[in-house]
Order: sequence, then C-alpha cells, then structure tokens
Amino acid sequence: MSRNIANRRVYDWKAIPWRKLEKAVFKLQKRIYRATQKGDKRLVRRLQGLMTRSWSAKMIAVRQVTQQNQGKKTAGVDGVTALKPTERQPLVKQLQITRRRKVCPTRRVWIPKPGRDEKRPLGIPTIYDRALQGVVKMALEPEWEAVFEANSYGFRRPRGCHDAIEAIFNSIRQKSKWVLDADIAKCFDKIDHQALLQKLNSISPIRRIVRGWLKAGVMDGGTFQPTEAGTPQGGVISPLLANIALHGIEMEIKSIPLPKSTRISIVRYADDFVVLHESLEVIEQAKQVIQRWLAKVGLELKPEKTRISHTLEGKEPGFDFLGFHIRQYKVGKYHSGKNSHGILLGFKTLIKPSQKAIDRHKEKLCGIVKRHRALPQAAMIAKLNPIIRGWCNYYRTVVSRETFEEMDYYLWTLTWKWANRRHPNKTGKWVAGKYWTPNKDRQWNFIGKLKNGDEVELLQHSETEIIRHVKVKGTASPMDGNLVYWSKRLRKSPDVTPRVLNLLKRQQGKCERCGLTFMDGDKWEVDHVLPTSLGGKDWYTNLQLIHDYCHDAKSAEDGSRGGRTLADIEAEEPDEVKVSRPVLKTSRPGDGLA
Repeated sequence: MSRNIANRRVYDWKAIPWRKLEKAVFKLQKRIYRATQKGDKRLVRRLQGLMTRSWSAKMIAVRQVTQQNQGKKTAGVDGVTALKPTERQPLVKQLQITRRRKVCPTRRVWIPKPGRDEKRPLGIPTIYDRALQGVVKMALEPEWEAVFEANSYGFRRPRGCHDAIEAIFNSIRQKSKWVLDADIAKCFDKIDHQALLQKLNSISPIRRIVRGWLKAGVMDGGTFQPTEAGTPQGGVISPLLANIALHGIEMEIKSIPLPKSTRISIVRYADDFVVLHESLEVIEQAKQVIQRWLAKVGLELKPEKTRISHTLEGKEPGFDFLGFHIRQYKVGKYHSGKNSHGILLGFKTLIKPSQKAIDRHKEKLCGIVKRHRALPQAAMIAKLNPIIRGWCNYYRTVVSRETFEEMDYYLWTLTWKWANRRHPNKTGKWVAGKYWTPNKDRQWNFIGKLKNGDEVELLQHSETEIIRHVKVKGTASPMDGNLVYWSKRLRKSPDVTPRVLNLLKRQQGKCERCGLTFMDGDKWEVDHVLPTSLGGKDWYTNLQLIHDYCHDAKSAEDGSRGGRTLADIEAEEPDEVKVSRPVLKTSRPGDGLA
C-alpha cells in the first residue's frame, strides 16, 4: 500500500479490496492513538504525514463522500455532485495535501432549525475538498481521541446523546444538585481561527490546509463573503475542529476550588453542556469561569438559553437537555431510591422525553397526515413508520412508557380523522372495518395492503421495549483496538432495530462477507443471501448483515441490482414499496435537539 499513487493501476471500483484498505487505515490510526498516549510527538507527526499520503485513506475518503454520505448529491460551488465509479480513482490521484492549491469557497445553504423561525447556515465544500477533509480527519482524529475529555460526547463516533444523559443520571442519582444549563451562541460561526490553529499544533501541511479551509469564504446567492471566524457547518472536518476548539473546558471547570468531599461535574454534547454541583455559589462561579474561558476562543454563552435551576427544589425544578427532561420528584419511603449506604433519599430521579420534543413529534406526525391525506393507506403507513421508529428508538432508554401510550392515542386520533375524511358518508363502524383489523393482542390495528397483496401495519409507540443504556467507559475510544468491547456495545445499542440486533448477535458482530467487526457509525445493510428476484424469501435464515460496499459487490456478482446502489433503487421505488424496506440504522432525531 505504500507505492506511489501515480503509479497505481486503476482497479474496477467494485473489485477493490475494501477489507484490506479498512484494516490498513485502522492499524495506522491505532499507532497514532498509542503514540499520543505515550507522548511521542515526533512519531505522531510522522504517522500523520504517512496517513495523508496513504492510498488506502484516500480511497476510503473518496468512497465516503461519493457513495456513503447523505449529502453526496449536494454540489459545492463547482457544481460537481456524486461521481461515477470511473471518476472516483482519478480524484484519488489528485488528493495531495502538500500541493499548493487555492481552496474553493463553500456554498452557503440555509436550513430551518426545528421548531424555530431562524435558519442554520451550512457551508458545502466541493467534492475535492470534502474528500481531502476526510483524509485529514483520519490523521487528526486518533491524536485528539487520545486526549479528549471523558465527558465530551458530541461528534465522537462511538459516543452519543444517550451516554451524555446517562452521565448526568449517574451524577445526580444519589444527591440533588444545582444545574447550569448552558448553550454557546453560534459556536460554529464564531470560533477564533488563530486560537484554533494554535491549539491544533499539527504538522505544517495539515495546519496550512486547515487554515485554507477556515479562510476560504462562502458564496451566498452568487455573492462572495470572507470568513474571519468560525468553521463552516457542512464540512467533513468541521465537527472535529469544533471539539478541538472546546477541548479543555472540563479541565478548567474542575480547577475551581471546591468544598471538601464535593465534586463538580460537567457533561458536554457539542456546544450544549450542563454543570452540576450541590452549591449554588459554585455553579455561579463556574458560569463566570466558563465565560472567561470561552472569550479566549472568541465564543460566548447564549443568554436566552442559559439558566440555573435545581433538580429537586424551586418553582421549575429540572431541566431539558438533548430532548430529555431531567428532574427529581419527592416521594414517600416506598418509592424512594437509596444511596450507596442504603439510606432513603426521599426523591426519585426520572428522565423523560421533554415536552418540546413531544410537541414537535406530534406536529411532525400531524403534518405528514395532512400533507399526504390523498395517499393510499399503505403509502401513508410508509411515511409514518420511519418517523415513529426513529423517535421511539431515541427515547426507549428512559422513562417513556406513559409518553409512548399518549403518542399512540394521538396517532389513533389522527388516523381516525384521516379515514373519516375520506368517507364522509359512511358510518364509523364501516370506516373502522375498512382500515382497522382486530387481533388477539389489540383491537385497533391500522393495516394497509400493498399491490402484491402483502399487509403492512402502522407501528405502535407502546410496542417499543424500554432498554436501559449503559454509558461508555470513561475515555474509551475505538482507536484503542478493543474490538470486543465495542462490538458488544453495538449489539446492545438502542439505536438499531431488533431485526439488525438479532443479525448482529447471530454473526457475533461481524460482517458476514468481509469478516470485519462492525463499529458504531459503520454503514450496513440487510441482504438476502438468495436475492428475492431469484426466489429468495424474506426469512431470517435467508438474511445477513453486511457493509454497504460489501452489499454493492455482492449485488454486482449475483446481478440482483444491476450495479445500482441502494439509494438509486430507493429513489426509483414508489412509496408503497419502500414501506417493506427495514430501517437499519437510526440516529438522533432532529426534534429540537440542536
């Protein structure tokens, strides 16, 4: 893998040995991670330079931005979108971090923020810059993963919102505390470039190209605007740069002098964070310390989204964080929790979906029903099921049973009105018989029929099993090479469907085709061993879980897709066919969590 890129022959894109490339990159990242832990800066810089020249890393980066990323069909200022297989390897040969090349400005796109009138600015780089950012990220990420603080959970691949919520629960489960619930104002737009580059302190080619991306400017409606601060949202490397800029805030907070036998906690997810302590004076002091620290990197707290509250006392106890409402309730001795010494606490710590998240979910479901009221029943279910599944998977780790039942009743009301509106001259009994089918478990089952005669049922929120999430260990990282630990965590993750979980357990967390261990963040797909087009059945015995690129290669061999990707096929399918396709990987829903 170390030969000159210019001398490499062009492979058939479907025949590229991705397993070998993934292993080569992971091995190099693990070496960077361990060298950072040992404090060998010289070795780290040498290995990072090797990564930026690696053919394997460049191939994987190009595959990511042209095949895997959701924004692969979104063009930058050059108008180029997802490349054809024959155009991808020429791009690989062009990726050189040492080349003195002028960075193209990003294309400004405005997207609405959930539940708000304001919009969030995105900066879309060109395909070339996105791929090069992917290579640089592979080189920088292992170094910073080795030093990032334990309670930083945002934009870090194996960590997520549920880990942050569990960290808060562990901090307050045995003692009520004061809380500083804070948000950084326009974090991505105001980060000081000089402070960020100074903290980055990497090899000169990386520092130079990162500086070029920061200073590239944006094209907004044909007008060029220079960028004097901030990192463009939409770039591959932007989340990592934001985490680097905010690195150190936890250490600064923990340097505050504290009363004896007390401990201050901070939990951060990207630019949202909470500080927890028993004393109000300590929390107010922490707020001042944070404001001074943020000023050094050009940032400040957002006053309207920064508040101090108590988890148990006060007019409005509790707080919202990442779409969850965290609060302690006074209870009698029969419902009270106990501390580590077996003493009754007198309160119970409960975490539920926040009221804002519930209202936004209701609004989303209502909007889908209204916008698509002319669709057939099966097509309507196809629109609703992914929203229900994703929302329930996100909130299945907390006290959500009553909320799920409330959402089921609300959804029944929506579908009942939808059905009666379609048949205004029919009786309620006739409408119920047409659209709802009773069975031994439930009287009201909203079931539609596809064109081929198969039935598809509307999901029920309350059928989602509540599974307690186990927080990630301290500063553990996938770069440490402990694949057994990360594979077991993935198989217990609440973020994937039961169908995928069963396949992960059966395959011991590995891809059935290439044998690589699945990691959190990998792209995978459920594949039929014998394609349905050749008579295969949709049974577990005929299913396997494989990487998306492994799926492409297998489909090219058996001819089941004609060389097309899953996204291409889904774009061509009608809504009533998409309903039968499983959702394989869910992420945090955008119901006001940013």
